[in-house]
Amino acid sequence: MNLATRTAVIGVGNDFRHDDGVGWAVVARLAEQAEKRPLPSGAALFVCDGNPARLITLWEGAGLAIVVDAAHAHPAHPGRLHRLELDGGQLPRTSGATSSHGLGLGDAVRLARELGRLPGQLVVYAVEGADSSLGKGLSASVAAAVVPLADRIAEEIEHHWGSVRTR
Repeated sequence: MNLATRTAVIGVGNDFRHDDGVGWAVVARLAEQAEKRPLPSGAALFVCDGNPARLITLWEGAGLAIVVDAAHAHPAHPGRLHRLELDGGQLPRTSGATSSHGLGLGDAVRLARELGRLPGQLVVYAVEGADSSLGKGLSASVAAAVVPLADRIAEEIEHHWGSVRTR
């Protein structure tokens, strides 16, 4: 397989901390959709706790890596989506939004850049959460973002795959 066509979709989070499980929920939805409408060859779905070493291992060698994670923002707008794309080896800062994990995605990007293990293209979808307390299930506003985001990611994968095929 051509590495440019390999796509990794990584849902980051913790399924036992309410809205922090949004990344896992999006990956689960993509897997459900793929049963009816398969993703392009080379697309792989993963879940991860956000550990930088694990993230790097999952996206290494991918032409496109898409990471979905919960974010905290002040003021919060639960369910609001942010799309960030790696630019010049760095993720842009967002106004007031941060990862819901101690070591953020920025740490993984910096480490991967130093090690020469960044994907060809890195896209991050951050979904603002409302509740990261212990427990299962997403808040209503975050749950409402899952299906549209999964659809958007599937389209992005297909677009990437199509553009690689025509090169």
